[in-house]
Amino acid sequence: MARVELKLFGFPSARLDAHKVNLSLRKGLGLLAYVADVCRPVGRDVMASLLWPESDCEEARGSLRRTLHKIHIAFQANVICADRTSLILAPSLAASIDTHEFEAACDAGELEKAGQLYSGDFLEGLSIEGCPAFDEWAFFRREALRSRLVQVLERQIERALVSSAPAAAIPAAVRLVGLDPLSETAQRHLISAYMRSGDRAAAERQYESCARVLAVELGVAPDPQTTALLAQHTISDPAPAGRTLYAQHRGLHLAYQVVGNGPIDILLVPGFVSHVERIWEEPRSRALLTALSKMGRLILFDRRGVGLSDRVGASPTVEATADDLMTVMDAAGSSRVLLIGISEGGPSCIHFAAKHPQRLTGLVLYGSLAKGARSRDYPFVLTRAQYDRWLQKLIKDWGGPTGIETFAPSLVGDRQAEGWWSGLLRAASSPGAIKAVLEALRDTDVRTQLPLVQTPTLVLHRRDDHAVRIEAGRHLATSIPGAKFIELDGGDHWLWAGDQDAALQHIRRFADRLHQLIGPRSANDPKRTL
Repeated sequence: MARVELKLFGFPSARLDAHKVNLSLRKGLGLLAYVADVCRPVGRDVMASLLWPESDCEEARGSLRRTLHKIHIAFQANVICADRTSLILAPSLAASIDTHEFEAACDAGELEKAGQLYSGDFLEGLSIEGCPAFDEWAFFRREALRSRLVQVLERQIERALVSSAPAAAIPAAVRLVGLDPLSETAQRHLISAYMRSGDRAAAERQYESCARVLAVELGVAPDPQTTALLAQHTISDPAPAGRTLYAQHRGLHLAYQVVGNGPIDILLVPGFVSHVERIWEEPRSRALLTALSKMGRLILFDRRGVGLSDRVGASPTVEATADDLMTVMDAAGSSRVLLIGISEGGPSCIHFAAKHPQRLTGLVLYGSLAKGARSRDYPFVLTRAQYDRWLQKLIKDWGGPTGIETFAPSLVGDRQAEGWWSGLLRAASSPGAIKAVLEALRDTDVRTQLPLVQTPTLVLHRRDDHAVRIEAGRHLATSIPGAKFIELDGGDHWLWAGDQDAALQHIRRFADRLHQLIGPRSANDPKRTL
């Protein structure tokens, strides 16, 4: 059986039985890369429209036939099987495709192998003029693979820093900084790795480099937590927030942190994107998390498919996220929590509260909603068409501070906040993955579960929220038995943007009341062992 090797990381190349194949035709390379990477039959008309969008149907089909013939000549073999309707990589070949091997290594937790396979960005340097749909596909795929590389590097660093060989974290940390030099989390990983390896001079040089980049690009100084890493005592304690741990459920790894040690447990369920480490980089976000950690033992997590948790093929439904909540609670040794659902995290919290009331002390819903798309009996949100247009713009502007004008209008023009948001998006997910998450939210409807929630509930919503109208919050409060509704000033959707103190005061009072009614969690509860 002939063996074909396709390298799609970096500029694409091919080998047949270990011999290099000279295929210089860019559209031929693009065609081969697309058919190989999607790993399923591709319609001839689809392929023709991707690569010859300006041609009429008959002319595009003719160009496709000629390109397939040139690929056949270059390989001296039939590597693409074509019938009247579709194309597929020849099943008679033993195919080795580096992107598929990379993803398999990621799924298997083979971090070193995955890092070695990623030799450059997907189809780097392959530009096909006049093919916007092909470029869009390549962009989405590139961002998805790059996001998985970031996750691989972060896990490599975490493993090395908690081992007896912290120097092993340096190569991965150097690579991570190269991918996102504006991320102070990445910078701190590298500074910490140098310090713990005993190379203070290298740590100081990296700190100076970090300071220059932040000053030039964002106009800000390094965070005090970054500066503190150069102090001698931080060598044995590199994590300024909480150490990232992993809860396992049916082969799935969920990243979480536990911070603080107050009288009750608080589990924060984020919106559509999260990253348990990078969320601490933004000063206002860190202030919010610090305040919550003083009210109780704060548990943060990344839902499946997002942040540092395992990437999965399916979208995280409310049922799946509710399962993730249970998994993280059990791993953190928490028998009952005050559940705080923010924005898109709210529907999963509602589902969890309806199904598992015995695991909750209370429920807080902020800037949330019960249904993702408008209907005649739920007019508070966007129509499906409006939602899809908004989502299309969000994806189109990926790589920059996309959507910040909706999520935090008060921060538009804030270079530090915009840089942080751009980096968080790239590290936490990819355009295609986020599209699937937000499409799942659009189709969410938990209204029938609202009357089933018997847990004490506090609903908070800002009056001029630009992302979710306040009527959606009022609907939650009137539909959940005994829920209390608080209308807050401001137009920022993100809880930590704008006046966070007002929201924190109401959450603190609510938590204190629950503590008085229910009492503290037991410090001797054996389930709390991490």
